[in-house]
This record gives sequence, structure tokens and C-alpha cells, in this order.
Amino acid sequence: MRRSEIHAAESVECLTRALNRLKDIWEEIGIPEDQRLQRTDVVRKHIKGLLDMMIAEEDSLRKRLMSSIESCRKELDVLCTELQLSPFEEDEGRTMLQLEKDIRSRLEVMMKQKSQRVKELKRLSKQDRELCDIMCSVPFCIDMDTVPSLEQLDSYRSYLNDLTKEKDRRHGEFVGIKRLIIVCMEELDQLPDTSFERDVVCEDEEAFCLSIDNITALRLLLGQLEDRKTENELVCNSYRSKIQELWERLQVLQEEREGMSDHMVHSFLQLEAECRRLDELKMKNMKNVIEAIRAEVALFWERCFYSLEQRRAFTPYYDVNFTVELLNLHEAELLSLKKHYEDHRELFEGVTRWQDSWTLFLQLEKKVTDPSRFNNRGGNLLKEEKQRADLQKSLPKLEKSLKTQIDLWEEEQYREFLVNGQRFLQYVQEQWELLRLEKERGKNERVRFLKAFSIYGSTPNSTLRSAFGGTLCQSPVLRLPMSASKLPLRTPSCVGRTPRMVERNKENISHLNGTGLSGALRNPAQSPASHRNISVNSVASTYSEFSVISNPIS
Repeated sequence: MRRSEIHAAESVECLTRALNRLKDIWEEIGIPEDQRLQRTDVVRKHIKGLLDMMIAEEDSLRKRLMSSIESCRKELDVLCTELQLSPFEEDEGRTMLQLEKDIRSRLEVMMKQKSQRVKELKRLSKQDRELCDIMCSVPFCIDMDTVPSLEQLDSYRSYLNDLTKEKDRRHGEFVGIKRLIIVCMEELDQLPDTSFERDVVCEDEEAFCLSIDNITALRLLLGQLEDRKTENELVCNSYRSKIQELWERLQVLQEEREGMSDHMVHSFLQLEAECRRLDELKMKNMKNVIEAIRAEVALFWERCFYSLEQRRAFTPYYDVNFTVELLNLHEAELLSLKKHYEDHRELFEGVTRWQDSWTLFLQLEKKVTDPSRFNNRGGNLLKEEKQRADLQKSLPKLEKSLKTQIDLWEEEQYREFLVNGQRFLQYVQEQWELLRLEKERGKNERVRFLKAFSIYGSTPNSTLRSAFGGTLCQSPVLRLPMSASKLPLRTPSCVGRTPRMVERNKENISHLNGTGLSGALRNPAQSPASHRNISVNSVASTYSEFSVISNPIS
């Protein structure tokens, strides 16, 4: 049961109790029956009048709601028609109050939409009129007395956007042509003499009508002026072009160019004299320009590890006839070299890193046989040993990385990757092999020396052929040969002390005999013939040195 029904039942019960109370009071007072009827009728009329008044008020509210609903329905139908929207659909089961509220809310929304569309239409129409005034075009076709649809407004906006872009394009073209016209008139020493020319040159740019006819007339005017310029430049055009080219080639200062600018239009003699002067200047400076480019070319040859044959292939490099064609050839070669280097920079830098690391590694290997290294001042020995061990690990890793890059490069280029005319990986393998052979030869030399030294120490009256120079040393007493007087060996008995001392003496003896890696580099003739005809002298400190050794200039 609704709360309103409960309240109604309570009202009836309250009324019944009130009537019963009146009945009891009347009974107690002793009011006659006819008076009771009168008084009861007064109560009934009073209550009935109050209820009738309330019913009338509520019924009036119902009628107003119905009227409002009907009015809103009519307005909604009109708005839906104007806004070109589908009719409003009422929800079923809604009460009169709910329905009236829904319809009124929907009506307010649609009225707001109508107001916005009309306002937007007026704004677009104003913009359209402004563009039409500037471009002398026809306004957009739309009915201003009706409410436009969303599609019509979108179409109007799109049209105006395109028209605005066209206006901007025409304005940009107008400004550009105007500047060219002014330049042409200044060069021709001509003033605007027609009304159209004055409108173009003298009037405000924003006031110029950007119609199609005016833009066409602008182009025609510019064409006429350019034709006049061409006619005036027929005599001087070749000289002017040549002067401009020579200015760029010889990098003539801007101040010097400006000094000649006054004579660049008509003065034939001035142009001719300037051409002769620039030709002479070019011949004087052509050599310097080309030689500067050659220095840069040589630098990139080094960076790209070009072999002697590759360098000689560029024959203009050795040409002493310094001409413009020669300059062009050098510039093209330099551009090609720079591109080649940039395309393969990672490879070339990797080869350079390997060269530097290999050079340092050879130096450290050479120091192994240096007796002074055992002085160990400041811990240099430990540092050098650690550095040598690090290089011995890092060099193979770098070579592996370079091999991967080179293999990929050769697959892409369909040719071998050469450095200084030789396959780099083959060169690397040869260097390691030569280093191994050199170490093996030094070891054998030390062993032979120790054997000879042992025999010498056990037979003091014997004759020993020195391992240092091949001379015969007669020694009636136990003593070291003069050629080995600087060896860090105190007495012959030191040979049998410790393996570490023996090994240290081996390195020192090898150093004195020049049997280490550095000795091999100084005395390539000492290499055994079993080294596959690979000279120890080819164990160079850099790849460039190896190339020079392997490919001597004939």
C-alpha cells in the first residue's frame, strides 16, 4: 500500500473519530436531534468544500500539465522539422509530470541547437562576404531564412576553408610576383605607368583584389618585364654567368662582388675586364686550390687504407696541368672518398683500432726480453704484464668482430674487402704466425746458448764459440766472454739455481743476441727458409708499413 493511501485512511479515521467526539459532546450537552442534524450538515459542508477546493486545484494542475505537454509536442515537431531531426519519441509508462519534464527538457536542448546553428550560419556568412570581397567570387549558395542542417554547416565550413586556402595561395603568389615586378622595374629603371601597375606596386597588399583575372594579369605583367630584361641582357649574359661562376670558384669576397654589382646590367666593357681579371686570378690560384683538395684526398686515402695501385688509378692526382676540368675531377674524387669512408666508417675505425692495439702489443712483447724491465720501478713490470695480457685477450675479440663485419660487407658488395690492396684478415693471420715463429726462433737460440754456456762452465780450458758474434774465445780461467759482459749473470754457477732465474737469463741473452721480435724486424735475413717465404721483416708495427714492405714502389 502506498503511503498516500495510508495517509488517506488515517484522514478518514481521524474524521470518524472527530464526528464521534462531536456526537458524544452533543449527547452530553443534550442537543436535540434536529440541531444535531444541522450541525452535522455544517461539518459535512465544511469538509466537502475544503475537499472540493483541493480537488479543483489538483485538477487545474492536471489540465496545465496536459496543456504544456501538448504545446511542447507541437514545438518539438516544428523544431524537428527545422533541424531536420527525427520526431521525438515518448517513453511508455511515464507519468504526466515525468512526460512533461522530458518533453520540456528536450525542447530546451533543441532550441539551443537551433540558436547555435543560426549563430554559426551568420558567422560563416560574414566570413564568406569578406572572402568574396577580396577574391571577387560568388557567395556560397545557402538559404539564410531557414535553420541549416549539420551537413549544410559542415559543407559551408569546408567551402570556406578551401576558399581561405585559395586566398592565402593567391596572396602568396601576389606578394612573390609583386617583389619580382619591383626588382625587374628597378633593374630596368622603369616606373609604374598604368593604373594596374600602380595598384600592384604602390597600394597596400591587403587591398589588392585577388581575383583570377588580376592574378592572370600579374603573371602577364611579370612575363613582359622579364622579356624586357632578357632583351637587355643578351649582350652581357654570357659574361655575367662566367663572372658568377668564377666568383664561386675563387671564393671572391662579398665586398669585392658588391663593388662590381653596379656594372652587372649594361656595362659590357666592365664585364669584359672583370672576366679577364678573374681568369688571371684563377690561373694563379688554381694550383693552390687543387693542391689543397689533393691533401684532403691523400688524407682519405690513408683513412680508407688505399693501396698504391688504387691511388695511382686516380691519374689526375699526378697531373700538373691545373685546369677547371682537373679541379672538377678532384672534387668528384674527394666526394666519392668521403662517401666511401662514411659508408664503411665502422670497418675502417675497427682496422685502425686493431693496428694501434697490435703495435702496442708488439712493443710489450719486445719489452719481455729487455733486462731493464726487472728493475720494476713504480710497478711498471706488473702494469706492462697486465696490459699485455689484456691485449692478448682483446685482439682476438676485435678480429672476430672485424671478420663478421667484413663477411657481411663482402656479401653485400660482391667483392673482397681490401685494405692497402690486401685482404685484411689474411694479413692478420700472417702477423700472428710470424710472431709465433719469431718466438719459437728466439726460444731455440736461448736453448743453444744455455747448452754452450753449460759446456763452457764445465771445461774451463776448452774453447767455446761465442753465441754472440761467432768469435773464438780462449779462456784459461772461468770467466764470461767480453761480448756478454753486460749479462745479468753473476757466475756460471747461477745456471743451476732456479728455473725462474734461468728463464730470466734466457730472455736477457735473447735480447742481447737480437733474437726477439724486434731483432727479427731489424735482421730479416735471420728468418729460416721454412717460414713459407714470409719475411720476418713484414711483421710491421702498422698495416701501412706492411703494405709498403709488401708492395714497394718500383
